[in-house]
Amino acid sequence: MHLSESARVVFDVLAGTGTATRPQLAAGAGLSKPTVSTAVAELEAVELAAHSGRASGGTGRSAAVYRLGPAAGAVLAVDLGPAKTRVRGCALDGTLLAEGTGSRQEAADTVRKVLDALPAGAPLRAVVVAVGDVTTRDGEGARERPATAKAGPVFDAMAVALPEGVPVHLENNVNCAALAELHEGAATGRDTFGYLRIGVGIGLAVVIGGRVLRGANGAAGEVARIPYPWDESRAPRLEGLEQRMGSRTLLRRAAETWQDGDGPCPRTAERLLALSGQGHATARAVIDAHAADVGRLAAAVAAVLDPGLIVLGGGTGADPQLLPGVRAELARLSWPTEVVSSVVGDTGTVAGASRLAVAHGIQTVTGAVRAKH
Repeated sequence: MHLSESARVVFDVLAGTGTATRPQLAAGAGLSKPTVSTAVAELEAVELAAHSGRASGGTGRSAAVYRLGPAAGAVLAVDLGPAKTRVRGCALDGTLLAEGTGSRQEAADTVRKVLDALPAGAPLRAVVVAVGDVTTRDGEGARERPATAKAGPVFDAMAVALPEGVPVHLENNVNCAALAELHEGAATGRDTFGYLRIGVGIGLAVVIGGRVLRGANGAAGEVARIPYPWDESRAPRLEGLEQRMGSRTLLRRAAETWQDGDGPCPRTAERLLALSGQGHATARAVIDAHAADVGRLAAAVAAVLDPGLIVLGGGTGADPQLLPGVRAELARLSWPTEVVSSVVGDTGTVAGASRLAVAHGIQTVTGAVRAKH
């Protein structure tokens, strides 16, 4: 679809506002009212914009209100999480149209259900898939996919449910969660910060100037690859730090520490955190030791990036019980850095992926150079 430059700009503004009058579109686009009128007419002709009633002004006069038209279409965001798949379908103004949740193994079925729930006839403009992996392309023009077995097989199984010809963009799941923190979470108003996820695995998103830093290989923030252990008697193991700090090892340390009089040993990190919160002495000691480990990783982040703010997320990391220990260890090893807990919860990744999907969808319609992240 070929649009004039003014129509592209007006569409972008309309997508960002949801509804707007012509004066509001002119102000947002930085265009004259006659130019906006021509652009709106162009968008209406191809059903990318539609009339949405009238709004009364302060002088008693009313102005026509516009919204996105049916041809603007929808986008899809998929979070291929370690245990659950979360899917959202959104309009290009960000309005939620449909959503679904299923197991990791049910990813394709969950995607199909959400696609079936989208408005009939609405073109699908873009798909963003959040994966716990770096990505690669097998040759020029090949489809982007996860680079390793961490997410590769489940992505391939899910991808069969996606319509042919729709642009599919992959993004690291930690980066997506950081975008949610930036726009609607603990980092609102801060354009530079680190988002440190601690859960089944570990990961870091680096946001500088309001944009996610991806690196030359798309692997910026892969803190699982920090050499560990590293001393005179031991050589680092591949992803040894993740093996130490992941929830599986946390539970193993709890089992090794558990006393006969402590009751049933927790089998999930959630249960361990719950016992700690209830004042269980052994559980609290295990969580405090884990918080010190997270604090050491946070100190490494601060030493390299000096982000000013670190947001702790993930199934374990987001629990506020970790904050005192993380802050104390970070203060001991590095310079002052604010540390807060994530507030977006389990849906942060799909929320960030939805924001990216909307940006890519607008890019598909307008032919912009690149999507805004």
